[in-house]
Amino acid sequence: MSDTPGVATGSLGVLSTGAAALARAVDLDTALAVIVEAGVAATGATVAAVFGQDPEREGVELLMTLGMADDRVVTFAAEVAGNPDHPIAVAALDRTGTLGRAVTGPDGASWTGVDLPLVVASGGGVEDCVGVLTLGWTGEHVVSTTEETLLVGIADLAATALAMFRLSSLVTERAEWYERVSHTDALTGLANARTVRRVLELEVARAQRQGSDVSVAVFDVDDFKRLNADAGSRAGDLVLRQVASILAESVRLVDTIGRVGADEFVLVAPGSAGVTVAKRIMDGITKLDPVEGYAVSVSAGVARFPADGTDADTLLTAARSALDGVASPSSIAEAEGAAS
Repeated sequence: MSDTPGVATGSLGVLSTGAAALARAVDLDTALAVIVEAGVAATGATVAAVFGQDPEREGVELLMTLGMADDRVVTFAAEVAGNPDHPIAVAALDRTGTLGRAVTGPDGASWTGVDLPLVVASGGGVEDCVGVLTLGWTGEHVVSTTEETLLVGIADLAATALAMFRLSSLVTERAEWYERVSHTDALTGLANARTVRRVLELEVARAQRQGSDVSVAVFDVDDFKRLNADAGSRAGDLVLRQVASILAESVRLVDTIGRVGADEFVLVAPGSAGVTVAKRIMDGITKLDPVEGYAVSVSAGVARFPADGTDADTLLTAARSALDGVASPSSIAEAEGAAS
């Protein structure tokens, strides 16, 4: 393409369209589509594609194509992904572009390809390649100086879109992770003490409004301090995870189970079936294999709203008082009969 006013006009259009895509596109696919379509229109390319490169993975992944038949898209993606010596893969690895690669299509037709690495600064003067933009023209195509500038601008817009949306995705994932961590016990994966307390308060408030029941069960691992002292913290952690697994498997979808102390777990069970759930937990724990010669067992105490307390504090206190009396599986069964 020669240096013509049309290319300059196309450059302004690409800049305007690309800026709008970066400012207002709702997702990466939309932003890339808008930018690449504007670039194709400005340069007269026949086909285009964008490959992404994940720093945690090898190779490149096809993200989008334009002007390419569906069956060709599949083979094209496989050709590039499965060949580290493919010019597109090399462009991503070496961060060097090509501005006139001769290509023979699957039908034997001649094409001219341009491959431009998508490079962004990652801080500290370090640059990362986040992908490759490739465009193709049928037959022979000579890239002029003006068109080269335009192509580099298109690549920069595409690189910015990739980096921006990946950062946004990372921020969202981190926020979700922190949200999850703030509610979860790191060792067992169960709810933590703060979450259990909040759930209990909400369930009590709902039970008060609806005139229904809530059960609270407190479970303590028997001889946990002695196990830790004799067999070490790894054995203790294993016991806690095994107990937590039984707890998680035994509760209903409406129940909440959490770890609230070193060896203390709490079950919040809406409705009148809490004692039944607690018994199921106790039965499951009796089937656990010994750890370092110690049989795994727990003691449990159960309290019910409103009979044993009308707020979170009194219910927890009542359940712990029952626990101090060592509520065995048989006594839980008796409580189940009394509740029914």
